[in-house]
Amino acid sequence: MDRIKTGITGLDELIQGGFPKKRSILISGACGTGKSVLSMQFLYKGILDYAEPGVFVTFDEMPEKLRQDMLNFGWDLAELEKNDLMALVDATSARVGTPSDEEHSILPGQLDVDRLLIEILQICRRIGAKRLVLDSIPAMAFQLDKESEIRKTILKIVYMIAKSGITCILTSEVSEQSLGGASPVKFSKYQVEEYVADGVIVMGFLGSGSQSTRTLYIRKMRGTKHSLEIHPIEITDQGVIVKKVEDVFR
Repeated sequence: MDRIKTGITGLDELIQGGFPKKRSILISGACGTGKSVLSMQFLYKGILDYAEPGVFVTFDEMPEKLRQDMLNFGWDLAELEKNDLMALVDATSARVGTPSDEEHSILPGQLDVDRLLIEILQICRRIGAKRLVLDSIPAMAFQLDKESEIRKTILKIVYMIAKSGITCILTSEVSEQSLGGASPVKFSKYQVEEYVADGVIVMGFLGSGSQSTRTLYIRKMRGTKHSLEIHPIEITDQGVIVKKVEDVFR
């Protein structure tokens, strides 16, 4: 199976060298676990280290705030955008009903899944993207009421991305209560994403307060022999680092 390097220090060795190429990977976890940083690192390192342009679609944060936040890791997104190596797509403005000043943005009338996917995939083709991040699935589905509509939408997203030949990260939210231990009750908000995605990585916390440790758990990765351990992670000034269990819990 062809694989794509993740750019996440310590992760590739746990999944036989990288994510399965042209597949969708779900990154799930509670607020503050590092989902957005890991996802952006996947794009940024893909561009710098592997010459693979990427698209990041944000439904939760304003693009300018993301650019500022990522400078903390030394990641100059604006420079990559200027050279057409990255597109940061603003879908947040459409969600809240305000105009966008961004070069790449989703209009309010494009928030239905078909128009949304058409616009996103057009942007991917325009810059020759090999990597895509959709952050997040719950925000994309905010206007859907029925569970059947949500399931259909998520299935369509994964299917259309698979046809495009792009490797995609989808992010989803799950409560901390659902992440207790190695076998949480839920791995995604709607319990649909985890079944249709080719891989599922769950990010969480062990412990509480000053004694808490961020963790990463590979729930599944199709066609891949992967670690079944809960791995400690650290968010450094260079991004996410996945550590070996024995290095921390000795």
